[in-house]
Amino acid sequence: MSYLQKFIKNKYRDGQAQRGASSFANLTEDQLETHLRIARYGSFMLTDAVRPSYDLQVVPGAGFRHDKYRDEATGVEIPVVMAAASRERIMDIFMEMLDHLGDEVDVILETSHECEHGGHDDLTREGMELPILKSILYDYEDLLLDDGCMGIAIVNPRIPVEVQFDEHKILIGYGKNLRSFENVFDDHGLVCSEELKFITEAEHVHSSSEEFLRRFQNLKYDLGIDE
Repeated sequence: MSYLQKFIKNKYRDGQAQRGASSFANLTEDQLETHLRIARYGSFMLTDAVRPSYDLQVVPGAGFRHDKYRDEATGVEIPVVMAAASRERIMDIFMEMLDHLGDEVDVILETSHECEHGGHDDLTREGMELPILKSILYDYEDLLLDDGCMGIAIVNPRIPVEVQFDEHKILIGYGKNLRSFENVFDDHGLVCSEELKFITEAEHVHSSSEEFLRRFQNLKYDLGIDE
């Protein structure tokens, strides 16, 4: 399977591309292939999961910022911290964030492999010991980094606090006290900028493959998840 064929999912977040013509619309195959092969922007290295718009509406870069998540059902607002990190750092940061969740967690796998119209499915495993989970996730590091059709959320509902490593490879922490996550980001040299823009906030393209779908099925089995 060629590099171009791996980019089987073309998704536009927040309706950005729907408001006007796609930046990919009139490209030649050579132009598209050249763009999709670019992984480094300055000192920032993307994983293979996503690529930005051809006109670089958002230039990929490292850092973190704060936000809020509003539960539509209850109206409750939950503090959020979001981070983008270069490929060589992101797995270590993710694993260190998990250390602040406690010894037993719930796992939610998010998949859009076989979904249409931008949808996704959530698959849950409750009550898993964190050391066992981390060991399994290290075995699937390639999938976590490079599959643009899967994400994972780790939750401790007893605190409550959540860490998400989404399909765009953005790290997200939810909870009333975010200081532990901010400390992890600081330790890895991520700078806080409330003006930071993420690749999700403009047109972008996702990457996956049949091999990643097979690996995802294996991950479900190893986590003990039954659809």
